[in-house]
Amino acid sequence: MARPRIVIIGAGFAGFHVARGLSRSARGSADIVLINPTDYLLYVPLLPEVMAGLLEPRRIAVALARALPHVRLVPGDVQSIDLDRRRLLCLGPEGTTATVEYDRLVITPGSVNRLLPIPGVGMYAHGLRGLAEAMFLRDHITLQLELAANTADAEERRARCTFVVVGAGYTGTEVAAHGQLFTDALAEALPRLRERPRWMLLDTADRVLPELDPRLSRTAARVLARRGVDVRMRTSVAEAEAEGVRLTDDSYVPTRSLIWCVGVRPDPLVEDLGLRTEQGRLVVDEYLTVPGHPELFACGDAAAVPDLTRPGHYTPMTAQHAVRQGRVAAHNVAASYGVGRRKAYRHHDLGFLVDLGGWDAAANPLGVPLSGLPAAVVTRGYHLLSLPGNRARVAADWVLDALLPAPAVRLGLVPPQAADLQMNCEPVAAEGRHAVTGTPPVPAGFVPAPDDDPHSH
Repeated sequence: MARPRIVIIGAGFAGFHVARGLSRSARGSADIVLINPTDYLLYVPLLPEVMAGLLEPRRIAVALARALPHVRLVPGDVQSIDLDRRRLLCLGPEGTTATVEYDRLVITPGSVNRLLPIPGVGMYAHGLRGLAEAMFLRDHITLQLELAANTADAEERRARCTFVVVGAGYTGTEVAAHGQLFTDALAEALPRLRERPRWMLLDTADRVLPELDPRLSRTAARVLARRGVDVRMRTSVAEAEAEGVRLTDDSYVPTRSLIWCVGVRPDPLVEDLGLRTEQGRLVVDEYLTVPGHPELFACGDAAAVPDLTRPGHYTPMTAQHAVRQGRVAAHNVAASYGVGRRKAYRHHDLGFLVDLGGWDAAANPLGVPLSGLPAAVVTRGYHLLSLPGNRARVAADWVLDALLPAPAVRLGLVPPQAADLQMNCEPVAAEGRHAVTGTPPVPAGFVPAPDDDPHSH
């Protein structure tokens, strides 16, 4: 019999660990195919450090070919899935299409920016979900301070020195904390600026980090206050314009920089499957299998996984769960064709970490609340252990940042449209959105890679 073909959609935390787990447990007994738009795993938790110039972009991009040598990598986006014929249509990076058949399908497309229907936000706000956005923001922030240093208009200078972050969750809190340190350092290199950069953090919640332990929230709030970040709770943006934002309290803030960190939602591919979902997430059982489809598995942000430690709830959309779900999914996929026995996903949170830049962090490993230097050491140690590659380079960057000032230069490598928030909220197919059809067309001239060659691309 031919080896089963296992296709994995997406190489985020969940998809990467599914592929790595299968390549170790089922090497030689299955053909493992990983479909992803990029050839790297992006370590998203360190994106604020790329934005703030502490890490070079490639440090948090782990090469898939090196990390997964026994997995066939297919660059592209999945456009449609034929559940009956067990095949999908993939759009390649050069616009070509190809069909890929599967015996088992693991759906881990991750999540996209969540854009609320607020006038002007889609046009003027910037998100932070990928390397392009982080690199663009770094250049944009630097440019605003340079322009502010060269204008005689006091109002324009203040507007360019004002940075508004919406969303006081993980990302927004870290962006504001790192951003204030970053711009303070830039201002020192611009003696003509004569204005301290001002960061604002907005959220409709009652406190920063509302989803975490109140002790972590208080630690983060103290650090932000000490650095001068203007934190406004129960407040958000009512309307965004090119030269400022109007807030829900009817005040107006002149600014050229609106950074959108409100949250994420599951990739639209999940909704288009026509299967049961919960808040846009594909419903699976405790074995990460889609009910009624034993050949379908899903995990990570795109899956509503029952939380066995809290009956009636689903696991939250965090990297911690995505990594562990990926490992369990790999085990259960292998079990589905006779390698081992499947097991249910059960995980207790081991704690949470928030990197606030410098020697500050908030953490509660194993429930022990930490702040300051101890929390920073634990936080960075955890990131180094969690990174599946580039650890020495990341550690080297941190050491250099502690000893030497970071160069404040604009590289200009990312055009504004590449970091457009509206375009990065929902993947767009060649002819519209993702779609699930009865029979995806087979492109003329397409020759599938041989089933027995796991290294073909």
